[in-house]
Amino acid sequence: MNKTAKMITAGAVCAAAVGLGIFAFSINKEKKAVPIYSEVVETTEATAASVKMPDDLGDKYDYVPSQLGMTDRARYLTHVNKDVVGWVKVDGIEQLNYPFVKDPGDVSADVSYYGGRDYSANFYYLDHDINRQPDERGTLFLDYRDNFGGNEAEHTDNQVVYGHAWWNGEMLGCTREYRLNPDFYWKNPFMHVSTNYKDYDYVVFAVLVTSGTYDETDFHYWNMEDLLTEEDFNFYVDKCRSRWLYDTGVDMKFGDKLITLSTCYNDVDNSRFLVVARKLRDGEVAGDSNSIQRTESWIQAQKAKEAEKAAEEQAQQ
Repeated sequence: MNKTAKMITAGAVCAAAVGLGIFAFSINKEKKAVPIYSEVVETTEATAASVKMPDDLGDKYDYVPSQLGMTDRARYLTHVNKDVVGWVKVDGIEQLNYPFVKDPGDVSADVSYYGGRDYSANFYYLDHDINRQPDERGTLFLDYRDNFGGNEAEHTDNQVVYGHAWWNGEMLGCTREYRLNPDFYWKNPFMHVSTNYKDYDYVVFAVLVTSGTYDETDFHYWNMEDLLTEEDFNFYVDKCRSRWLYDTGVDMKFGDKLITLSTCYNDVDNSRFLVVARKLRDGEVAGDSNSIQRTESWIQAQKAKEAEKAAEEQAQQ
């Protein structure tokens, strides 16, 4: 069986087993669509705490960064799986507190580390856990083309992290809080992302729904890791703004580093739900929304709302 055939077969198995909670990307440039899955199967017993890891990993969650380079937690996790490149945590979402791996890219059957089977890029961790054991929940994984290592100068401009949207909130299923409850965003706009070497703070800039089909959109976010020019950066930001569910007012400018969490939204139209955040700038403080730089249009809109509210209160007196 050739690699293409294996890829299609793997997708069919995932669809039968999990349905809407699974997405599968074939992100090579020549590929034209994200495979669609039709069945919806709700999982009931699994919880975020049941992600398969060594029993003694729990006491490693609250770690102290090593002064020698790689953090203590990363030293531990990379012995579990050499593909581990980071950790993501979102304020207010208890379940979203996971390590993530970097997809190994195309895998050939002669590589025993991945079980002796062929896999196309961005497919292996769709149905394998952090221990590389079969698991329909998969693992959060970074696009195989991205760089999120120890050298910040080499970091990809937009880190794209994929994960399944389980109905019980596992993996990236819990990000639906941003979609279902806009007030949740204003209380929990911060994201914390670690490489194996350092911790970074981000503020969520946009939550949006977009197409996952190449021919149905000009916003191929899954191919937009390197935003090397101001035109490329503005294109990405403008496409997010044109689709976002509400205006966060977060200021964006060329040179900001981004992270995009991507999960499935709807099988019917093959849409995807994205949470896009930018790294905090100097002077901005995680946990302090007032420190976040906002767009002038958003500031003026807030002033107008406050004036309107004040006028209504005065009229009622």
